[in-house]
Amino acid sequence: MAPRSSDRGALNRWRRPLVQISVRDNNVEQALRALKKKMQREGTFREMKRRKFYEKPSEKRARQKAEAVRRARKLLRKRLQREGAV
Repeated sequence: MAPRSSDRGALNRWRRPLVQISVRDNNVEQALRALKKKMQREGTFREMKRRKFYEKPSEKRARQKAEAVRRARKLLRKRLQREGAV
């Protein structure tokens, strides 16, 4: 039998754990800054922006391919820089 949604604990619909922030000394501003920092680090804002509109599968593949090319170029640049410095 599959677990019910209430049995899954703190998981949202994308199977990521929810972010928890503790508010100390009623300092809500500090807690909000910490929350924003965690969400930024996890890429939540980027994900929300990307999911704002429907992305066709062909557009998704093209975006993923472009991201892979960008990552490969960045890695190559770092390797060349490291080898040139040595």
